[in-house]
Amino acid sequence: MAAAVADAAVPAVAKANGAGAGCCAAKGPGYATPREAMEKGPREGLLYVTCVYNGTGINKPDYLATVDVDPNSATYSQVIHRLPATHIGDELHHSGWNACSSCHGDPSTSRRFLILPSLLSGRVYVVDTAKDPRAPALHKVVQAEDIAEKTGLGFPHTSHCLATGDIMISCLGDKEGNAAGNGFLLLDSEFNVKGRWEKPGHSPLFGYDFWYQPRHKTMISSSWGAPAAFRTGFDLQHVQDGLYGRHLHVYDWPGGELKQTLDLGSTGLLPLEVRFLHDPSKDTGYVGCALTSNMVRFFKTADGSWSHEVAISIEPLKVRNWMLPEMPGLITDFVISLDDRYLYLVNWLHGDIRQYNIEDPAKPVLAGQVFVGGLLQKGSDVVYVTDDDKEEQYAVPQVKGHRLRGGPQMIQLSLDGKRVYVTNSLFSRWDEQFYGPDLLKKGSHMLQIDVDTEEGGLTVNPDFFVDFGTEPEGPSLAHEMRYPGGDCTSDIWI
Repeated sequence: MAAAVADAAVPAVAKANGAGAGCCAAKGPGYATPREAMEKGPREGLLYVTCVYNGTGINKPDYLATVDVDPNSATYSQVIHRLPATHIGDELHHSGWNACSSCHGDPSTSRRFLILPSLLSGRVYVVDTAKDPRAPALHKVVQAEDIAEKTGLGFPHTSHCLATGDIMISCLGDKEGNAAGNGFLLLDSEFNVKGRWEKPGHSPLFGYDFWYQPRHKTMISSSWGAPAAFRTGFDLQHVQDGLYGRHLHVYDWPGGELKQTLDLGSTGLLPLEVRFLHDPSKDTGYVGCALTSNMVRFFKTADGSWSHEVAISIEPLKVRNWMLPEMPGLITDFVISLDDRYLYLVNWLHGDIRQYNIEDPAKPVLAGQVFVGGLLQKGSDVVYVTDDDKEEQYAVPQVKGHRLRGGPQMIQLSLDGKRVYVTNSLFSRWDEQFYGPDLLKKGSHMLQIDVDTEEGGLTVNPDFFVDFGTEPEGPSLAHEMRYPGGDCTSDIWI
């Protein structure tokens, strides 16, 4: 990443959302430590949100929305810009940066380009956020054919920057959707396909998310399932057929050699988001296992190998009027505060967001909980059954006169840890399967949850509601969120 790019990018981005703000102007992007980010990072002013039309019946490209989250702005809680993709059918999903705090020691780098892998089409969009942070522009498209020809990879998902200037993207299969073809794509600093990251013969069983902890020379990846299975909707038989994952893959970092595979067994089905603690000296982290609704802690043992244990368990609920007699919470996302004090998770089906104190990582303590949707809210057809056989539903507040749709799915935490932003779309085909027209035809929304960081506690902000159901091209599905200045799920410290 050339110095000219850094010089052009830093002032505009810093003004928009603090990519500089006294800590990055003289150095590389981000912050020297997680604590510095938490204490000196400015309040967020913008959010970039991936929005999907694929699978909704609206024949339009997916897009990147810019949302104003500055409470002093005249356009607060509104979409102020939309950047459409170049093609229809991409399924924009997750996103990442060309540079983050892992590059903080390199003044020639800047956090300028947002990387948008397209889960279904296989394209990777590169978006320039520096020229006008409120109106990002398309910089480059890495075509799926180029990726497949040079690496054999398809279905790109998680993107992380590396201290080398390269960008690493997990890919969930080959171009046909077979899990056996999955691995890790490397792009160089000019976004050219460089090859695979892992050594030949060291691909994981399944692909999904990953996080690296350089001081422990370790990268750990998780495992959703075969794209050929999940892209058509969830089928419990596919789990029994071995088309979904239950493993963590432990790699040598940065060497790319698969050192260990952790079988999470029946308590760890569909392990999705994976995070180490932010403190780069720590040798522990968590993975959210969606189907079994457990937070599994992984950690290094005395002999240098890695082990795991269930740290949080969300019990399934006995229900009526649903497809199964029991409903899992379905943990689909979680974040960790930059001081490693709190963990926040979502139960997409039950409808709640939870806050846990993890000062003792092995023994999380529930500190806050709030319901913001789900299949069990009052007024829905589905009920849960108590131990004494009473039918119950959860009370879910309206926000600015709107009944909340879907369930909490993706979350992002402010740098200071005082605000959680939440969207409600998982994946268009699964949205349709589990929530039907209520979400697919009415569209997503974004909420803000206020956090008590002293005593613990979560409260819905009654003045913040972004309605993606009123978008100019029709209702869209909102997924992952990013701040221009970095956040709890994009930045890794070395």
